[in-house]
Amino acid sequence: MVPSIFSPKERKENYQLVDFQWKLGVAVSSDSCRSLNHPYVTVMLKVADYSGQIVSKSFEMTIPQFQNFFKQFKEMAAVLESV
Repeated sequence: MVPSIFSPKERKENYQLVDFQWKLGVAVSSDSCRSLNHPYVTVMLKVADYSGQIVSKSFEMTIPQFQNFFKQFKEMAAVLESV
């Protein structure tokens, strides 16, 4: 499941996707753990609200979360192609 990046008020508005970027990272250590070697994906979105103002949002996902996110996008694309 992708975390909610919009406030409850923002969720009631419609946004247009302006830019979508992602990058792969690896957490190698933390204060509590010397060696993590934990891969993650950071997704950065730029969306335009109803007035055209650009809003930037970002979130991180584990690799399994990103794979599920990608699968859902492929399913949406297939539905759009059939319309």
